Amino acid sequence: MICLVLSVLITTAAAAAEFGGEVLETELWCVAKNNAEDSALQTAVDWACGPGGADCGEIQQGGSCYDPPDMVKMASYVFNNYYLKNGLADEACNFSNNAAVTSLNPSQGACKFPSSKRVSNGSIADATSTQATTAAQESSDFSRARRMFTSCSLPFVVLGHIMTMTLIIHHL
Repeated sequence: MICLVLSVLITTAAAAAEFGGEVLETELWCVAKNNAEDSALQTAVDWACGPGGADCGEIQQGGSCYDPPDMVKMASYVFNNYYLKNGLADEACNFSNNAAVTSLNPSQGACKFPSSKRVSNGSIADATSTQATTAAQESSDFSRARRMFTSCSLPFVVLGHIMTMTLIIHHL
């Protein structure tokens, strides 16, 4: 039991030291469910773009997310916009049970979805900032993953050594 507590304390301290005490956030998006009927999605999109107040410019002809054969893609963009504008509330990503929150970025090609990290006081930051996916950013994501693995594995290595030493001492 003491070893478990020690491991948790070491893991917490290592993670806090590794990331400067900052809390790691998960980006979230609201997307249409793949099994939703196109007619139900269209009804939800009509509501969200009208009374719901979502910004639907990107799904209009000429917009970066305009793709009439792919209703799930277009609905997802609208649902996500509505979700972000409504403070990431669970009920803002339902649309008659035709939507769900995900941590997988639904952006495709030029159609970029702002994430929950782009929300500040109910308004969505400039969408152009979401289009800057570069090799450097991806590389930094891999670097962060490597640091996370290192900081999380160290306590278990230390714990293994402590347990081994305890077993050796008890057998002497």
